[in-house]
Amino acid sequence: MTTVNPNCYEVSEAIHPFHIAVPQDDLDDLRYRLSRTRWPEAMNGAGWKYGISLDYIKELASYWQNEYDWRKYEAQLNEYPQFTTTIDGAQIHFMHVRSPEPDAFPLLLTHAWPSSIVEFLELIGPLSDPRSHGGDPANAFHLVIPSVPGFGFSGPALGSGWNIARIAKAWDTLMKRLGYTEYGSHGSDCGALVSRELGIQKPEGLRGIHVLQLFSFPSGDPAEMAGLSEEDQKRLQFLANFHERAGFNSIQSTRPQTLSYGLADSPAGQLSWIAELFNGFGDHVDFIDRDALLTNVTLYWLTNTAESSARLYYENAHQQQEPQGPNTTPTGVALFGDDFKSIKRFAERDNTNIVHWSEFERGTHFAAMDAPDLLIPDIQSFFRRYR
Repeated sequence: MTTVNPNCYEVSEAIHPFHIAVPQDDLDDLRYRLSRTRWPEAMNGAGWKYGISLDYIKELASYWQNEYDWRKYEAQLNEYPQFTTTIDGAQIHFMHVRSPEPDAFPLLLTHAWPSSIVEFLELIGPLSDPRSHGGDPANAFHLVIPSVPGFGFSGPALGSGWNIARIAKAWDTLMKRLGYTEYGSHGSDCGALVSRELGIQKPEGLRGIHVLQLFSFPSGDPAEMAGLSEEDQKRLQFLANFHERAGFNSIQSTRPQTLSYGLADSPAGQLSWIAELFNGFGDHVDFIDRDALLTNVTLYWLTNTAESSARLYYENAHQQQEPQGPNTTPTGVALFGDDFKSIKRFAERDNTNIVHWSEFERGTHFAAMDAPDLLIPDIQSFFRRYR
């Protein structure tokens, strides 16, 4: 049975309740700026070839300006207990949703870039209270859902050096501060990297990690490529195609501050930068619910975290890493049809304790948003063995 102090955030001076209350002036300013957008002159017939489609983004920006209702989603977020605390000099915002089931298992959910805590809204109810959602109460979780340092309500005031390894250490501190003696970790993209890093660091109490990607690639040794299946070759080609278009990675790894002047000043710019990734560079347009996408974008805009969130890429690329061995923590992997798919041969080379491997025909990089019906039972299945 998991040990937890259920009142820890009430008595600890280090943890403070948080409530979202965006000033109306900020929302009015957003709509005004959208109304004054100066659009580029895109080439006729360009579509998505040179970047996000002008027709698509103009229509989405019009909806954001005239129909999208932030207050509706602000209220939805405020339905869940939220807090802030300071860890290693950084403000950390997080949701802490305790299950009504006393023996629920503690689970960290770490969001992606360019996502936020909004990524997990469809998971919260079924994971924390499966009994009320037609599920088995034995599968319940206490959920801790932090905003990554520099993202969203964790705020833009972030010092240097916050790479994946430092975030993982902070997450373990957060779980211990909340009174959890054991826990699991789940994530996609940035969240998958943080979860795997936790697996490498192997702090006391970490029982297992569940991720949507293991970023394990060929080392350059020709022997590794011998006998790769046709399916694995397709997966390598998918990755190559992604890198051909993933200019965001190069820019944010080298000049995030230069990029941020445009994103912090223009909501249409911030919208375009984020929406391209949610739409898979035009390969799977509108897989993500439009309001969910705009709630993510609005959160970045209102918190002015374009620069501080992009800087994570720079920190990962420029921080010297100590030599690390493989991840030996029990690991579960769920691969989705419209996402990068890890190649098992390389994944097992770098993660020596993979005990769960699922593959699904649909779902994107943000499967928590567009395939929660597949992801929820997979998370439950993996962690069932550690209860």
